[in-house]
Amino acid sequence: MRIDSLSAPAMVAWQLTRDCNLACLHCCTDSAPGRALPGELPRERALSLAREIAEAGVPYALIAGGEPSLVSHFGEVCAALSQGGVWLKVETNGQSFDVSALRGLRVRSVQVSLDGATRRVYARQRPGGDLEKALACGRAVRAAGLPLEITFAPTLLNIDEAGAVIDLALELGAFRFNTGRLMRLGTAAKLWQRLEPSQERYERFLALLERRERELAGRLELCFRPFSLPEDARALRREPPGTLLILPDGRVKVAAPLPYTCFDVTKRPFLEAWDAYRKSFGDPRVLRAFERLAADPASSAKANEWVDLESVAFDLPAVV
Repeated sequence: MRIDSLSAPAMVAWQLTRDCNLACLHCCTDSAPGRALPGELPRERALSLAREIAEAGVPYALIAGGEPSLVSHFGEVCAALSQGGVWLKVETNGQSFDVSALRGLRVRSVQVSLDGATRRVYARQRPGGDLEKALACGRAVRAAGLPLEITFAPTLLNIDEAGAVIDLALELGAFRFNTGRLMRLGTAAKLWQRLEPSQERYERFLALLERRERELAGRLELCFRPFSLPEDARALRREPPGTLLILPDGRVKVAAPLPYTCFDVTKRPFLEAWDAYRKSFGDPRVLRAFERLAADPASSAKANEWVDLESVAFDLPAVV
């Protein structure tokens, strides 16, 4: 595995909070207003963790949530990482994001979620959300001279507006458009019958993406591979990514669509998490879980029922 040759993660994906100012129907992290995870890292530990990440030589950090900008020390965390030499990608829903918090920092990109091309459809999928605010955020990111990415989560509610959202991404000056089949995680798993597009619609969606990819080559990068969760599971099983996913309370997940955690940064130094992560990909429970996910993508519905690998005996069956 290539991760064995790395002395530190190539990237840290850090969910600062599960709190959010929207209650999106498709949310993979179960985020919503007032739903902060118990024991989320306080300011002091978050800042010391940011320094540890930088000192470990991690080149790239993705800051997400929930809505990460709701955390009072969001700007300080970004600054501590940047000052330590870490490049940042920040994910936001764009409803109240203040781009000035990133002024002067090492910003690889700001990713704004855009799940509709009309206010009605956007608000249906993102209750309480305002499409115009998201568009204004995208414009502010570009006006600040920062690279912009757009992400689109296809559902039965909005998949027919995918082409129009790609056009909006172009108008905003985004360099990348991220999408793929809807992930059966978190809130989306609970509302799956309401949200899952038909196979026929997915086929039309994929054909649209492939056509627009050819048309927009050199103007907008369309990222949609792997397209499905089984494809992703097989890729992760074959070649584990050099990424640590840190949950808001400091636990480290093995992979987003699996239920396992392998470390807790509140109890031990950050760099030890990398050894625990690499070790987890040799754990038969993790390998079986990836195989099950590739065969039965519905098993991802339990991915947020976290189980600590270190607290469960090896001879127990995989939690899937």
